[in-house]
Amino acid sequence: MQNIGSTILRVVLGIIFAVHGFQKFQGGISYTADFFDSIGIPGFMAYVVAIIELVGGAAIILGFATRIFGALLTITMIVAIFTAKLSIGFIGANGLAGYELDLALGAIALYFALAGASSFSLDSQLFNKE
Repeated sequence: MQNIGSTILRVVLGIIFAVHGFQKFQGGISYTADFFDSIGIPGFMAYVVAIIELVGGAAIILGFATRIFGALLTITMIVAIFTAKLSIGFIGANGLAGYELDLALGAIALYFALAGASSFSLDSQLFNKE
């Protein structure tokens, strides 16, 4: 039963990140780059983040390189919290989202960075490990 629950959690996490990464490109990555510049992060990092979210999300869905992408996505969420969200607060204010979702997604990604994928994953099939 734990493998099923872990797989469901992994797939949902992957979908969320993949959609967010895709949205950054679909909505115009230059807007995200401009936002990054406005908060003191070099604009080119928007491309790095979008690729990590899109590719990492797809890999997490498949359970491929789960620990690696879990770690990268955890780092992405930590940076997002401390650079863009912490000053807004946990719940948010003035129509801006707080860091509660980033914290939850980061914690889930950290779980997969530490625990790896379940037996229902490409990692398990390719490398005979969980």
